[in-house]
Amino acid sequence: MKRILLVAAFFTFIILSSNAQIDSGSLFIDPEKGKNTNIGTEESPIQSLFEASERLNKANGRGAVTIYLSPGIYGLDATVTFHPVNWHFTREERLTIRSTVNPDDEDWNPGKMPVIVSTMPLNFKPYGKPDPIGGASYGIQIETSHVTIQGLRILGSPVHETPEEGLVRRNYPIVREGEHLDDLRITQCLFIGDRHAIPNHVGVLASGQGIVVDHCIFYKVKDAVVFWQSEEPAKDSEMHHNLIISNYGAAVWSWTLDEDFKYYNNVVTGANIFWILDKDEKNTFTISNSMVVGYDQLVNKGGGASGFGEKGNQKKLKLSKDVIIKKEGTLQIVEDLTSKYYLHIKPGTEGSNLKAGLFTK
Repeated sequence: MKRILLVAAFFTFIILSSNAQIDSGSLFIDPEKGKNTNIGTEESPIQSLFEASERLNKANGRGAVTIYLSPGIYGLDATVTFHPVNWHFTREERLTIRSTVNPDDEDWNPGKMPVIVSTMPLNFKPYGKPDPIGGASYGIQIETSHVTIQGLRILGSPVHETPEEGLVRRNYPIVREGEHLDDLRITQCLFIGDRHAIPNHVGVLASGQGIVVDHCIFYKVKDAVVFWQSEEPAKDSEMHHNLIISNYGAAVWSWTLDEDFKYYNNVVTGANIFWILDKDEKNTFTISNSMVVGYDQLVNKGGGASGFGEKGNQKKLKLSKDVIIKKEGTLQIVEDLTSKYYLHIKPGTEGSNLKAGLFTK
């Protein structure tokens, strides 16, 4: 009986400690040194992002929460869903999922970015039905408003993407499905893919309002950002200071965007398709202070996971005078693994003046 009471007291301590740490506004994760029985402080970190989501989803309260990820490899063998029913965030007091060291910090280098890689089965069932074109999985799923994801290196899934004609096996590393949700910012993240070894199907697949993607690099992913579904045209959304390199899908899918969408200081080079409009081509979008160098198709419409639609109306993109569009050409990308500017445009060369990349300063 005494042993049972001691065990019960231990688990009660763990639960209370976990809630207390969320109440303090932060959770720390270290995949190498952490344990999921720890309380989640910097001195006593938990081990997994999944555990962090579980604690937050079960918590009660309000106010900002920051989840800090230490450098290391975060293998996701199941979708990590943030859906806190009883914790309330606001635009000022938000949920932030970030690296302990971000690109603007003095001691940052590319090797300090936490690495997210999805290893779960591709068994997601859209609307409860088997996926008809080969299977899919979600990595980090955000189902609450007022969220920032910052400073992560995000890979795809080590699968064979197209084993036969008509099949596309897909991992979506960052997803938001809620059509009523608002205010999601993805910033200073590095998305890397390789269509033969670790395809990264769509870097950001997001529904709802207020989707902002800035200061990110998308390197050899299929599609960079898909503005997916919304109860009404998605307002207050932006893409700025992003660098998109050698995407074998499209850089932008503006399916649900309102015409107030802001697209500026972005650089796209080596693109299969630059922009894909909704199949009805209802809206016109303004592009400013940006560059597209080297592409196969400039504008398409429609499409989906298994195809890129058909040729679209280029007049639906209004180009400011400071926009450069070149059908042919390449930009100089830094491939030195030891460089702070790894996978950025080489300083001083064409396109570097637009400051697209991980740094905000």
